[in-house]
This record gives sequence, C-alpha cells and structure tokens, in this order.
Amino acid sequence: MKIAVAGGTGLTGRHVVAALRERGHDPVPLSRATGADLVRGTGLDRALAGADAVIDVSNVTTMSRKVSTGFFGAAGRNLLAAAGQAGVGHLLTLSIVGVDRVRTPYYAGKIRQEELVRGGPVPWTILRATQFHEFAGQILAGVPGPVAVVPAMRTQPVAVREVAAHLAGLIAEPPQGMAPELAGPREESLVSMCRRLIAAGGARRRPVLPLPFPGAGLLPTGPGPRGVQTFEEWLPQGRYCSAIS
Repeated sequence: MKIAVAGGTGLTGRHVVAALRERGHDPVPLSRATGADLVRGTGLDRALAGADAVIDVSNVTTMSRKVSTGFFGAAGRNLLAAAGQAGVGHLLTLSIVGVDRVRTPYYAGKIRQEELVRGGPVPWTILRATQFHEFAGQILAGVPGPVAVVPAMRTQPVAVREVAAHLAGLIAEPPQGMAPELAGPREESLVSMCRRLIAAGGARRRPVLPLPFPGAGLLPTGPGPRGVQTFEEWLPQGRYCSAIS
C-alpha cells in the first residue's frame, strides 16, 4: 500500500514511516521539509496522488488555544480535502486519551481535529493514545524558574515506537471509527516521572512541586491494547524533552 504520513518527519512520524516500511508498505512523508504544507494546503494533491491511505500524526507544540485550533483546523481541512480528492480509502488520525475530559488550550485543537475527521468525506479511524514517555520532559521544559510546578495527575505513558507500530497495523485494517484506546503498561504519577527524569540527568536539576489536579488524569477509560516498555525501562535511552507527538 502507498500510505501518506502527515507529520512524517516528526518524532512520531519517523517511527511510523519505519514501521510501515518494515511491513512492506510504501510510506510517503508529508511535511514542509518534503514540499507538503498542511496549513497552507500546498503540495498535498501531488503527494497524495495514488495513495491508498493516510496516517495523520501531524503536531504543533504550543500552549496557545488560538495556535492549536488554528493549526489543527487548517491542517485537518486541507488534508481531508486533498485525501477526498485523491480517493483515499482510509484516514487514520492519532489523538490523545483524555482529550475530551481534560480542558487545556492544546487539547482544544485536537478536539477540533477529531470533529473534522468525523464529519469529513474520507472513511476514518481515530486512535487515542496516552502520553508518550517524553511527556515528563515536555512538561519540565515548559515550566520556567527554579522550581518545577507539575500537575499531580496520573497517566499511563506509552513508548512512541509502540504507538507507531500499532498505527502501522491499524491502517491495514478497514476504517473502524473510534479505535480502542492505546496505553502503556503501567500507571504512573506525573510528578514522580518528572523527578525520576531529573535524577537521570534528562532535565535541569531543581525541586518538583506538585500542583493539585482534579479528576482521574490522562488514563484510559476502558479495555484496549497496551504497550510493553515502561517509563523506567525507557529512561536510560530516552529522547528527553521531545514533543508529545
């Protein structure tokens, strides 16, 4: 299968491209670096010509609601229009567990992306995955000052390689709407993850102060596939302070 990968040169996208090649597919990365601009909509028709399917792992790193909704809104509309025009049979979009339960500016953009996919012209699957192991580093990188104030929340982090492998498997199946949520093997405290990351030398050394966080956090709400690599196993070789996806 010829499979376009939106965001195919990013953290998640590179792993998706590799996983697709391992399965004998023909992945086509879509990014500004390859001449396809999702936000402007340029280069998409050429890149999607002859594509059987699309995996969307595109992302923007921001704490601004305006930036997030602007990016995912524009990128989602342009990708759907080009995929529909090209006759793509399956659009698989990566989203986040808890995106509809935890209100953050960034998540507002992901919600908009999901709405567009559901209402679009292309048969679709949405996979919500828990945060990657890199999440602790991203949180610490976004908190300035001598003390890191971190939400006292629970999460179930998953390895990005395992997410990529799962996406590569799902895209070969028929579109299924909302797929079962993918999570890591073990529930973790985000505060503890940040402290362990600092101790491992993956972030600037400073105290971590828990900030009360209401609700259950970013945990899956039902049964579904689970990853194998734990956060503790990832730490020695982790790619620190990377984006969520």
